Amino acid sequence: MKGLELAEKFYYEYGEKMINDNFSHIKNHIAVGLVGSGSECFGFDDEISRDHDFEPGFCIFIPDEPIISSKDKFELERAYSNLPKEFDGFKRNNINPVGGNRHGVIRISDFIESKTGDKSGNISTKDWFFISEQFLLEATNGKLFYDNLGLITEIREKLKYLPEDVRLKKLAGNILVMAQAGQYNYKRCVSREETAAAQLAVFEFVNATLKVIFLLNKRYIPYYKWSFHALNDLPQLSQFYYELEYLISSSNIEKEAKLKEEIIEKISASIIEELKNQTLTKSSSCNLETHAYSVNDKIDDPEIRNLNIMYAV
Repeated sequence: MKGLELAEKFYYEYGEKMINDNFSHIKNHIAVGLVGSGSECFGFDDEISRDHDFEPGFCIFIPDEPIISSKDKFELERAYSNLPKEFDGFKRNNINPVGGNRHGVIRISDFIESKTGDKSGNISTKDWFFISEQFLLEATNGKLFYDNLGLITEIREKLKYLPEDVRLKKLAGNILVMAQAGQYNYKRCVSREETAAAQLAVFEFVNATLKVIFLLNKRYIPYYKWSFHALNDLPQLSQFYYELEYLISSSNIEKEAKLKEEIIEKISASIIEELKNQTLTKSSSCNLETHAYSVNDKIDDPEIRNLNIMYAV
């Protein structure tokens, strides 16, 4: 059973009754779900994930005082900690009534501030560049089981994805990295027999390519541990999973280096094709660098457009 399914089942069997019976006076202000950090919030968890932080549990999101007082918060925390210590064969290990960063009673403003730096999730255009996409994912992932007033739902919707000009700036910079590391520097490093430098160039190309693919799909990219895993779920360009994996797991001897160059060009051509499909480039070149500048030219806000093309990398 996946962690999200376990959490939802635990809530409906025990949590919902606990709230209905004891907190009817504040129920309409409460939201419940499983959101935040942890592979179970992304749906990435498996049996290996169960060796840490895996338990029946959910988040109870509440607004600030005076809507829900400190006294009511304390009572909620105590009631949550008194829920069954074992459920569906899984123990609630190290139960913390306030939930720490994962489960239990959490002020909405504290949760959103921990992910965005602002209690209401109001982010200035430039601040979008400096907030980790992993944090934005943690603010918008998982599932809410109950949110009568929609307070946290509204904030999550606001944070659903990057503003378009921010997306384009990130896209332009990372396409340029793909061009420099993959189409240009990799061949030069191989020609000089600088194996380590060649592999670093490949790593740069693959990392930038992953970011570009997620940006083209308008999806936040998770941190490195889950980026390949999440790639499989994307509707566009996910077919390059194994070729990207090959690039970073193979050597740079002559035969393999030649194949790597071919893969780099194949991936680059597909990226260019998708840029054209999204009308993000006017260039007809097979060189990614020209497309990077063409994407940058599509940015509406002149202040963002005139920032260094690598600003968001």
